[in-house]
Amino acid sequence: MSELTLTVMRLGFLAVLWLFVIVAVQVIRSDLFGTRVTQRGSRREAGRQQQAARQAPPQQRQQATGGRRGRNAPTKLVVTEGTLTGTTVALQGQTITLGRAHDSTIVLDDDYASSRHARIYPDRDGQWIVEDLGSTNGTYLDRTRLTTPTPIALGAPIRIGKTVIELRK
Repeated sequence: MSELTLTVMRLGFLAVLWLFVIVAVQVIRSDLFGTRVTQRGSRREAGRQQQAARQAPPQQRQQATGGRRGRNAPTKLVVTEGTLTGTTVALQGQTITLGRAHDSTIVLDDDYASSRHARIYPDRDGQWIVEDLGSTNGTYLDRTRLTTPTPIALGAPIRIGKTVIELRK
């Protein structure tokens, strides 16, 4: 083997070794410090949405509030356990995503949550559905692991790792 080939092989091995060290340091850093949790939305933005809904014609108002709503229909999603305890999200007929990803509606800083863990959305009848998005540790509704999209009863606990979420009036 020529001296040039041996030198190129040594440099290649050194580059791969440094790449491995850099990736290992990034993984250890993310495990120690976790993901960055940012606050979503503001009160000012929520106020503008409510004002726009009030000024809309009655037909659009019904669509903006989620279609048909009965007296026992939930109006908010509340985090009851976990690092985000007390966080409330108003239910306005939009899909709510849960997970570690920064673009989730509720960003979970939980070691047992996947980046795209679950979603909660309204169906055509105005009932809310929870769906696990193929998470590693699963999503539980009333201590039952979800395998299919399932309707949520008012006050039923939805558990994702150490975080518990409920639909409330």
